Amino acid sequence: MATKFSKETYLYWYELMQLIRQFELKSEEMYKMAGKIRGFFHAYIGQEAIAAGCMTATQSDDPFITAYRDHGLALAKGVSANACMAELYGKATGCAKGKGGSMHFFSVEHKFFGGHGIVGAQIGTGAGLAFAEKYKGTQNVVLCYFGDGAARQGMLHETFNLAMLWKLPVIFICENNNYAMGTSIERTSNVIDIYKLADAYEMPADKIDGMTPEAVHDAVARAVKRAREGDGPTLLEMKTYRYKGHSVSDPQKYRSKEEVEEYKDQDPINKVASTILDNGFATQSELDAINARVNAIVDESVKFAEESPWPDDSEVLKDVYIDQNYPFIVD
Repeated sequence: MATKFSKETYLYWYELMQLIRQFELKSEEMYKMAGKIRGFFHAYIGQEAIAAGCMTATQSDDPFITAYRDHGLALAKGVSANACMAELYGKATGCAKGKGGSMHFFSVEHKFFGGHGIVGAQIGTGAGLAFAEKYKGTQNVVLCYFGDGAARQGMLHETFNLAMLWKLPVIFICENNNYAMGTSIERTSNVIDIYKLADAYEMPADKIDGMTPEAVHDAVARAVKRAREGDGPTLLEMKTYRYKGHSVSDPQKYRSKEEVEEYKDQDPINKVASTILDNGFATQSELDAINARVNAIVDESVKFAEESPWPDDSEVLKDVYIDQNYPFIVD
């Protein structure tokens, strides 16, 4: 099919989504090996098109903040697979020095501010990041991600009110994968179209096909333009689906295998691959070469994590409290 996006964009999307997918699959494999990865683990498998589309619609200095299903977005923002895998292992070379684990990835260098384990907490923090960007007079726009479950938190409403009042440069992205842990969206609210929650605050909002990077890119690009021009926030409800359970330990008894297979027919990676092949952007052998390169990166990340040192005992109280001499007020 014809497309307005370039060959380079599609190949970028394909490689990024494959990196996220293969990293998650390998991480899940290592999680199931006793003692390799501990704590909770929430895979991004199925939602890769959101990360891909957002990246091409934003700039590198635009901060991202999300919930605990954070590996894919961290990789998209440029945090290396080595640093991500080492963090899952709890090693000192991890992106949070081995102190955060799966749910608390973090990298100031890459403008990735979490990884938050408290449901909905990142919504208010995302607005705070946007306030800082506006206060400093930058043109940066914050992308704040949360799930359909977090949309039921009071934090969302307080944040939406202030974000609109102060016209903060933030895009609220609800990754609606239909289930808050194991509870369907229909069982949590009378309002099942989450984007309509913005109406109470006269915030622009839209529902987007989150299984295609094209639709994600277009929607985010519009919202980014609006924010950079000083017109404030936007709410985007990205309709997506996770192919795995809420976490590795989830038995998934709340949904049928038929439902999962139906959504797998919409696999974003397969759709992008088809578009690449149909438009002659690459051959199957060239896609296979990309796959091999991605697999090598992921395999190397496991080796890196295995060989990395554990954090030293002297690190246990570091990064817990801010230095007392920190300049809170800057002239």
